[in-house]
Amino acid sequence: MLLGLDGVEVGLIIVFLVLFGAIMTGFPVAFAIGGAAVISFTIIALLDGGGFLIHQAIDTGSAEYAALVAEGVARDAISVFRYPDLPRVEEHVFPGGWEQALNRNISFIVNRINERVIAGQSIETLLAVLMFVMMGITLERSKIANDLLTTMARVFGPLPGGLAVSIVVVGAFLAASTGIVGATVVTMGLLALPTMLRNNYSPELSTGVIAASGTLGQIIPPSIVIVLLGTLTGDIYSAAQEDRAKLAGCTDALTYLGEPAVVSVGTLFQAALLPGILLAGLYAAYAFGYALFNPSKAPPVQADVALEGAVITRNEALIWFLGAPAAIIVAVILASNAGVIGSQSVLVDRFSQEANAPELRTNVSEPCAQSMIELHGQEMWDRSFTLAEEQAAAGISTETRELTDEEFELAVAERVATISPIGSGTVTMFVLLALILTTARGIAPALDPQPLLIGGVGVILALIADALFISPLDSPSWTFLMLGIPFGLAIYGCREAAKRLAANELIRVVFPPLVLIVAVLGSILGGITNPTPAAGLGASGAIMLAAYRRLQETGRSGSIVILASFAVVIMILLGINFDLRADRDSVSFGDWIAIIVANLAYHASLFGLLFACWVLFRDKILSPVVRETAKVTSMVFTILIGSQLLNLVLISFGGEHYIQQFLRSFDNELVVFLIVMLVLFILGFVLDFLEIIYIVVPIVGPVVYGGTMDPAWVTIMIAINLQTSFLTPPFGFALFYLRGVAPREVTTGHIYRGVLPFVLIQVFGLLLLFAFPQVVTIVPNLLGG
Repeated sequence: MLLGLDGVEVGLIIVFLVLFGAIMTGFPVAFAIGGAAVISFTIIALLDGGGFLIHQAIDTGSAEYAALVAEGVARDAISVFRYPDLPRVEEHVFPGGWEQALNRNISFIVNRINERVIAGQSIETLLAVLMFVMMGITLERSKIANDLLTTMARVFGPLPGGLAVSIVVVGAFLAASTGIVGATVVTMGLLALPTMLRNNYSPELSTGVIAASGTLGQIIPPSIVIVLLGTLTGDIYSAAQEDRAKLAGCTDALTYLGEPAVVSVGTLFQAALLPGILLAGLYAAYAFGYALFNPSKAPPVQADVALEGAVITRNEALIWFLGAPAAIIVAVILASNAGVIGSQSVLVDRFSQEANAPELRTNVSEPCAQSMIELHGQEMWDRSFTLAEEQAAAGISTETRELTDEEFELAVAERVATISPIGSGTVTMFVLLALILTTARGIAPALDPQPLLIGGVGVILALIADALFISPLDSPSWTFLMLGIPFGLAIYGCREAAKRLAANELIRVVFPPLVLIVAVLGSILGGITNPTPAAGLGASGAIMLAAYRRLQETGRSGSIVILASFAVVIMILLGINFDLRADRDSVSFGDWIAIIVANLAYHASLFGLLFACWVLFRDKILSPVVRETAKVTSMVFTILIGSQLLNLVLISFGGEHYIQQFLRSFDNELVVFLIVMLVLFILGFVLDFLEIIYIVVPIVGPVVYGGTMDPAWVTIMIAINLQTSFLTPPFGFALFYLRGVAPREVTTGHIYRGVLPFVLIQVFGLLLLFAFPQVVTIVPNLLGG
């Protein structure tokens, strides 16, 4: 034994030292990881071949080992950490020699790269990384971030600590649009730090709030960190729960848990929403409180130029910005609770179960039954067992069968009889139009209200028409015909409203990126689509938004881009309301019209996107965006490949299994989770989030995700933990990004002292989520994630 250590322990030390040394050389990390894998494997193979690495393995042929197995202890649960007194045998860390390990690694790496990089299930989600990166870089290079900073500074500047609060707001905006920590910190450091220093803000508060707000990209969706974690933890959680079920004596996780062991990127986005908003709110609250106690270090700043727009009295602002929207929303909520508004879907499943299946499967082995009782409780088990026995005695099957025509028609009639008179889809669309009208009225209360009143009449007529003249069984053509005139009136009013809203600088700057962010996140959080198509929508929207801004700057018309945006909206509306499949046996006339219009809208939107790309290419914006996107994306995928090599080296000499056995030796899964969080926090000082996700998480994940803790909560806690380590002096990555763009008068000491309060806020946020995990799980539970 080398240095009195077990051979596997020496191998782990070698891998860590080689990896650390490779990163410290300054060689590109993406290639340093793969190189570290090759070098460490070579060193371990040479030492093992020379007889220097001896592994003290448990003697599986001993009587003591057989006695444990006879007592019912699972073989996978027996380790040198749980049972240190078991007889041992000495063996090489490569039992079959390094040649066999190398052959096995080559076949494994081919399978893993094919599965995770080239053609696996996760590749579609990984494509979202490319498009989210392009979305963020496009918004950054088109100077939309600069406009946001300038406008928010004018809004919040007159308040104590207003500039710092505006940095937090813009940081949250950029986090939701870029998801890249380095880009956000550098952008705000270049744009905002000189402004804050000129206005006598303390260097500590200025640097602290910029660094902290920049790291919000780690957690606020659509975060690239969460996308990458989601592609990995979904497989890890599923496999870990399968292993947990087998250790419990059950055949599979579905039987043991009573539900599928699944966690998706969309669910993680839902889970990250409230924690991200919570952290941003804590940052803003600290900045405001700091200014109250230190007014000289965070003074109010009067903008040089006031925001454009008409003069609005306090009463007018309260009525149109608060009273009217609140009244509309309250009315909708009351109508929904009363059953007046709801889903008008008449879809009835042709297949139905003859009887409701029990909550749990009860036809299981005795060890599995005992494990399920421990997990779910005696009451649920008894309820499921009794129901299963009663159904079996009565000869009732829980298998699905196809309904007869009479049963199907009766089910449809029952569904129609209980349906709400006004559809929730119609209400959603026209309520949004109504809010646009009320906001426009508040922006310019002195202007003629008649166009806005006409739009309001259109909204009311649409709701009346839906309640009186539109049945759930009516064709989409009839629905469009009945809503056509009200919709036209509402659009007439909103057209005038858009002109008035565009005259206000705050809305003109904030509204377009806000709509883009809401469209991307709304489609994911609402379950309309998965992250990849939503990322495509975000990248396309960012390109058209940047092109429109560029056209406006140069005095050219942006009508083509606007028409293309409307074409996208038309496609969405037609896709929701019509069946656009042209290869059906029977296609109605209305559906044919919708198919033709949808095709025209598709080509119009495609032409608008290509035109936007041409505008950005001609103005030399698109080329650097594409280069930067390719650079970041290739780095992600190269690190993914290199990390697979390193993981396979660990697996080849038993290092991964050794670490997992050590963690499983703790009977309390909370202790294991805290140990893992501490390790990740420390590693966050020296490793970027990509290395941690692809190297460390696959090692500790099977243990952390193999317990009873909610996988979404675990993942969000890991993401916030990494965000905290990126802020913590002296090694936090965000601090290095900011140091690189800060003026000379801002010292490293200023940056370190400035971020310490925000590190404490991060720790407080982690403790808050630890004490109240419902903050993470409430949105997925409400949305069914």
